[in-house]
Amino acid sequence: MALQVATKASGAQGTSSAPAGRVGSTRRRRGLIAWLFMVPLLAVNLLVIVAPALESVYYSFTNWTGIGGAKFIGIRNFRTMFTSGQFWNAMLHNVLWTVFFLIVPIALGLAGAFMLSRIKRFQILFRVIYFIPYILATIISAVVWENLLSPTSGIGIGIEGLGIHTLANTNFLGNPSLALPTVAFVNNWQWWGFLVVMFLAAMTGTDPSLYEAARIDGASAWQEFRRITIPSIRPTLMFLSLMTIIWSFLIFDYIYIMTQGGPADATQVVGTLMYQEAFQDQAAGYASAMGLTLGFISICVVVVYTRLRKRGWNV
Repeated sequence: MALQVATKASGAQGTSSAPAGRVGSTRRRRGLIAWLFMVPLLAVNLLVIVAPALESVYYSFTNWTGIGGAKFIGIRNFRTMFTSGQFWNAMLHNVLWTVFFLIVPIALGLAGAFMLSRIKRFQILFRVIYFIPYILATIISAVVWENLLSPTSGIGIGIEGLGIHTLANTNFLGNPSLALPTVAFVNNWQWWGFLVVMFLAAMTGTDPSLYEAARIDGASAWQEFRRITIPSIRPTLMFLSLMTIIWSFLIFDYIYIMTQGGPADATQVVGTLMYQEAFQDQAAGYASAMGLTLGFISICVVVVYTRLRKRGWNV
């Protein structure tokens, strides 16, 4: 009798281990198939992102014209960069650009999204209208605004015919004190509509009962916005702020198209300075050092963001 029980137990153990082995084999096969599908993407990232990034790190320590061989010179490029008034002037413009885009577009986007969230009719239409500038090609927006801001044929000349002489003969892009704010305004015109749509999508996830309770308690619209809306969309707000900082330090397109960094370096940022050094002055190694510095700044921003999340800032 004991022998029969032992035989049945061993048989049951064998039948249970066989399916477990098949399950493990199936999982391994599925994992292998998943990695095979990932191989093309990993190969593209390796060739397009990782390899050029590593080359940029190497060339930042060399004297390289962009063509031919490179001569290793150690940290001379970084020493030149950190003692260059032109670099620090460009970095200052990047910082000013970042501060502007952390305040103006985000404030406009929050205000626009909050007002749109309180209306029911034509909300989709307004979303589309606000989003249209964002989907326009940068070159189109920049050229259109260049013509509108022209001192000889732009909007200033048009309203002068109506008796308004405020903008007459104002060269927005040729005046060193106006050029950078003007380009920032044009970029903001394209960017803030995207923020409206993103913030509005986040606001739709807020529990409507919270607003109803706040109205019953006599809360004003500003109190609802500050006490309910902002806390509920904080993750989206912080993420878009993070991306705004990174994109602001990488700004290139609008400035290069509209002013090429001028007049008199009044709109020069690190991105346009890198382009000038690499392709006009044939100092690709020096430009690589600048690019590596911008990459380091971006990494620092991401690290700070990650630390804030770990400390429970709900970002």
